[in-house]
Amino acid sequence: MLDLGEGPLATFLYQLFAVIMLLPLILWIARAMMYADLRAQSVRMSPTQFPEGYRMVAEAAARQGLRRVPDAYVVSGGGTINAFASGHGFRRFVTVYSDLFEVGGAVRDPEALRFVIGHEVGHIAAGHTSYFRLLFTNLMMQVPVLGPAYSRAQEYTADNFGYALTPDGAAGAMAVLGAGKYLNAHVNVHEFADRAATEKGLWLHIVNWRASHPVLTWRTHALRDRNRPGHLWLRPGLLGSPGATYSSALPAGSSFSGPYPTPVEALDLLARADASRPAGATNQFGRFPGVDYSGQPSTRQLQTAPPVL
Repeated sequence: MLDLGEGPLATFLYQLFAVIMLLPLILWIARAMMYADLRAQSVRMSPTQFPEGYRMVAEAAARQGLRRVPDAYVVSGGGTINAFASGHGFRRFVTVYSDLFEVGGAVRDPEALRFVIGHEVGHIAAGHTSYFRLLFTNLMMQVPVLGPAYSRAQEYTADNFGYALTPDGAAGAMAVLGAGKYLNAHVNVHEFADRAATEKGLWLHIVNWRASHPVLTWRTHALRDRNRPGHLWLRPGLLGSPGATYSSALPAGSSFSGPYPTPVEALDLLARADASRPAGATNQFGRFPGVDYSGQPSTRQLQTAPPVL
């Protein structure tokens, strides 16, 4: 019989042992309940209901070599931009929050939604949603620093699946994750990705090291530079890795305040930007269904154009 004596340390070790022993059962029940909740309350994608989304799931499953098309559900997002993949038993499913699913509309960014679905199906194809992999992941997440790094590595892997399905959707997906379903059209993804290299400092690294998903600027940089895997530990630009592609009109937030522009300098920068900004690229307060944007640059043109300064 296990005897660790008495005291706070012994109590903690007993509790840890109990959690480890019960975790397989807890995880199995949690997966069963989550799948049951989706089946009871969520809207299922099908050939007759949200067929465009279901087609994306089926095409991703075919491209990634799955033997069966996973179930796919839309749940009310309540303003949250999110999606996830999971499973129970031998069944697998993808869930997309409604606020993210709306991005797939023809007047918004269908390829961004295709990338997200490819990313989630990629988790399934890579085995990330299997019971024993999730059990191992949950145990790993109890290990500081290493656990989140393992999770970030899985996210970079799933991004590779999404990129393989639709390279054109990568920029749009990062834009909607960064600014939401209305303002995504006006995110300059190059400027966003460059900040992965120009924003420096220990605190920024700590934010990334603690995160289960790569910070968005680093993730966007990895999707733009396909010559190397995503950065788990050190920001792009360190140790000889590629850094920023364009120079920025504004200093990084990690710099001292001296280089920050004065109000007069900021207004001058705005005037210069206005003079070089393409026609139709103004009024950057979002794009909405039912409005004709045919006379303006496309969402992808705005997102992937070189910064105007």
